[in-house]
Amino acid sequence: MALILPVEDKFPKWGAACFIAPNCTIAGDVIMGDECSVWFNAVLRGDVNSIRMGNRVNVQDGAVIHCTYQKTKAIIGNSVSIGHNAIVHGCTIHDNVLIGMGSIVMDNAVIHSNTIIAAGAIVLEGTVCEGGAIYAGVPAKKVKAITPEKVEGEIARIANNYIGYAKWFSEVNEADKKG
Repeated sequence: MALILPVEDKFPKWGAACFIAPNCTIAGDVIMGDECSVWFNAVLRGDVNSIRMGNRVNVQDGAVIHCTYQKTKAIIGNSVSIGHNAIVHGCTIHDNVLIGMGSIVMDNAVIHSNTIIAAGAIVLEGTVCEGGAIYAGVPAKKVKAITPEKVEGEIARIANNYIGYAKWFSEVNEADKKG
């Protein structure tokens, strides 16, 4: 069963049709929208500040979302995919963004819409990533603009796929209840 913990009377909340993996951890001031998914071994720690997530956000296996005490919040828009083992820390991520596997986005960074942060990239504190671009490297730099086909073919496709993957597990859980 997932570890869902209140912190100072603040309980995590999520919307309709969300998948919460049985071994993830969600603590404190965390609010997520509809059709979100928090995958195996992911950690969302809203203990030192708040985490706000829109609709259709997927936080993949081993990813961590956290903040800095009394300084930074994590604000995540709609249709955002946070890849396996990524770290999202006290930053703002707008709509339609892919945060690649193993990447790190630090405090006060802003990732604008229709952007890809490549696998393994490190977005330094305070960096602003313009919309419609791919950022890669250490530190992350803009490497090229994204075509509308890439937005649809990668960012939207992955977000939509994770809604489908979550349904697989919901169906298993419903079958177990009938069981």
